[in-house]
Amino acid sequence: MKREDDFNDRHLHLKDLTDEQLEARFWELANKLVDPLLEMGREYTSPAIERSVLLRMGFSSIEAKAIVEGCVERSLMCYGAGNVVYRLAKAKGMEIRPAGLELVEGRLWDDAAELFKGGNEE
Repeated sequence: MKREDDFNDRHLHLKDLTDEQLEARFWELANKLVDPLLEMGREYTSPAIERSVLLRMGFSSIEAKAIVEGCVERSLMCYGAGNVVYRLAKAKGMEIRPAGLELVEGRLWDDAAELFKGGNEE
């Protein structure tokens, strides 16, 4: 089966555009393509993703696992484990790593949960 060449018909709406307009059109379409992926990234997460975030924040895999498990147990995963640690550190006037280590040791979880009470996501 041979594909019918319809390029001349399909490119008519682009024919009179300048290079700048074509570039703007390209980025407009590229953004439309990526927007659903970004939205999914904002809406959905998983323990593996959250552990990865915590690793990039300087926690070891064992520490990250403990923090993520604590977030799951307390229904804080929807806010993101990294965000929980960050917001806790900010609220307590601490550095991020010490705040996370407090969570690993089982401390400050009530304080962390209080920060997100009522869906306060900031």
